[in-house]
Formats: sequence, C-alpha cells, structure tokens
Amino acid sequence: MMMKRVSEFLVGLIFGFGLLLGGMTNPAKVIGFLDVTGSWDPSLAFVMGGAVLLSFFAFRISRHWTSSLLGRVIILSDYKMIDVKLVLGSALFGIGWGLSGFCPGPAVASLASGEIKSVIFVVAMLVGMGLETLSQRYRQAV
Repeated sequence: MMMKRVSEFLVGLIFGFGLLLGGMTNPAKVIGFLDVTGSWDPSLAFVMGGAVLLSFFAFRISRHWTSSLLGRVIILSDYKMIDVKLVLGSALFGIGWGLSGFCPGPAVASLASGEIKSVIFVVAMLVGMGLETLSQRYRQAV
C-alpha cells in the first residue's frame, strides 16, 4: 500500500513538473496562446499536441486493460453522445480558462507558487465542484 502511494505521488510530481516546464501554470502564457487575434503565442500548441499524441497511444494500448500499472481499476466511459450538458460544460471550461488562464491541473500545480490568483481559482473550482455534487444529489432525491 505504501509503495502505491509513493508511486502515485511520483506520477503526480512528474505531471506537475511537466505542466510547469511546458508553461501551463503561467496564466499569461495561456492567455497569450488563446489570444489568436492579438499577440498569439503558439508555443503551448506543442505542449498540447504532445499531450494529445501521448494520450492517443496510451488509450489505444490500455483500452483492454482492467487495471493500471499501479493496480487501480480502469473505468473508461463508453458514452459517445454529445448533449447539452457536455456542450455547456465545455463552454464553461473554455470561458473559465480564457478569463483566468488556468485549467484545473495547472491551477493545482501553481498553488506551489503561492500566488493569490491560483488560490482564488482553486477555491472557486472546488466550490463549483461542490455545487455540482449538491445539484446531482438534489436531482436524484427528487
């Protein structure tokens, strides 16, 4: 059990370091990437392209696995419909990313910088996640 926790910590550390190295924890760099009509900074396209390429092959290789290399159960969704909830969620994600320059993973990684912007974003994100959980519980109860 202890080895799994150490492995999980190391994987998270490597992920966070990759986000830091790729510039994903710098909101100014992210906003520069999203500003396609102004002074566009295309460098994050390489970071994203590398992530998409790696994920493509990782999902292809692991889609028939029942557990991860760390022994955790793998559950992949087979849901393929595009519905209003998906579109609205994606739009909210994009608006939040564009306004703040943070998305969830890099925001958590940037907490280590101690900047108040990342703290505010993560707190707001956690509040939003809590509200969604409460909303789901309410809909199930009704």
